[in-house]
Amino acid sequence: MRRHPLAAQAAELLLSRIRDGEWPLGHRLPGETTLAAQLGVGRSTLREAIRELAGKGVLDSRQGAGVFVTALDTSEDWDVVLRRATIANVIEARIAIEAEAAALAAQRRTPADLRAIRRALAARETRGEPIPEHVDADMAFHRAVIVAAHNDVLTQLFDTFLPRLRTAMIDMLKIRPVPSEPADHDAHIRLADAIAHRNPTAAAEFSRSHLSRLKEAFT
Repeated sequence: MRRHPLAAQAAELLLSRIRDGEWPLGHRLPGETTLAAQLGVGRSTLREAIRELAGKGVLDSRQGAGVFVTALDTSEDWDVVLRRATIANVIEARIAIEAEAAALAAQRRTPADLRAIRRALAARETRGEPIPEHVDADMAFHRAVIVAAHNDVLTQLFDTFLPRLRTAMIDMLKIRPVPSEPADHDAHIRLADAIAHRNPTAAAEFSRSHLSRLKEAFT
């Protein structure tokens, strides 16, 4: 191993063996002495390599128990993943997130949540042109629905999609406007009404069908 620092290359070798399936998820790595000998490094270098992979979520060092595999690869930064993803892939992820969020919103929404959804719905209808403002109003409505689900993880996931989605929506609408603005807005009204009436099944279905039509427009 020639690259400096040695620990970084030892970490790469460990990760390569994990990717190749030598140690499955949840498996305990060999003891420190054995593993250091296999890699041809000192124990202090091995410990540093393990710390590096632990910091990336791949390994977990448990006092008195050993070192265990907790992931089969390092996670890419969300921004990198989303820049590389197609808009159809992003919308598919939105369907998974927003359909569940809509159902939860129908169950958990408060009067304040409902007022926020209604305000966002009204703003979405009156904005119209220019396109960026219309897209922003639309995104605000969908976010209000997710916030009403009272699940911070779902809200954070949606927020990671916003920059990629906003750009794609603006570009698409400049080339291919929505076939019927009234019909599109009616779909949002039906979603808001299902949430207001505490109907999780209908809310999830309205969310899913609306976003599925959006995906079709991009493909």
